[in-house]
Amino acid sequence: MSQSQPSERPGRYQRSAVGLVTSLVVTVIAIGALLYFMGAFRPDFEVKPEAVDYVEIVQSAQQAGLTPIYPDALPKGWIATGVDVEPGDRPVIMVRLLTDDQKFVAVRQEDASITAMLSQWVDEDTETRPGYTVPSSVASPVARDWSGYADAGGDSAYAAEVDGQTVLVFGSAPVEDLRAVVDSLVTTPIG
Repeated sequence: MSQSQPSERPGRYQRSAVGLVTSLVVTVIAIGALLYFMGAFRPDFEVKPEAVDYVEIVQSAQQAGLTPIYPDALPKGWIATGVDVEPGDRPVIMVRLLTDDQKFVAVRQEDASITAMLSQWVDEDTETRPGYTVPSSVASPVARDWSGYADAGGDSAYAAEVDGQTVLVFGSAPVEDLRAVVDSLVTTPIG
């Protein structure tokens, strides 16, 4: 009997680089089709910001002995998305808003320097821009003259000193919207 040598040939099919690439392409197409199919039956997921009653929170802060600076009224279509109140020896109050175009505006009041607040809330490389003077038609603004600032990314800010605190109105909204907020700021006791 003769002994047979095992064959050194591959199995039934030829292995090649073309076959490997083809199988990878088919796999990627199959995964892509599966992901597309799964996405076709999923409803679009859109998160809409929830409005908060900022006036109620401001009233609570006033009842706690604070003097918050806040917008008297919001332009049509705008919503308040949050109010932060940090009581203490150096209270901090911040009202966050969204315009009708979904642009961000905030009013922050705190015992800190303008430079520190700009660095934290706008940009470390904020540049001075033309300031803003509240028109005389606004009877008693919290501050008449505001310094202007902007960064390279499109954010703008106005800042003023009010009763030993810095008030910063800032955001991605157009300058006209920030000025409208500045014009509407009050410290009027609520209720």
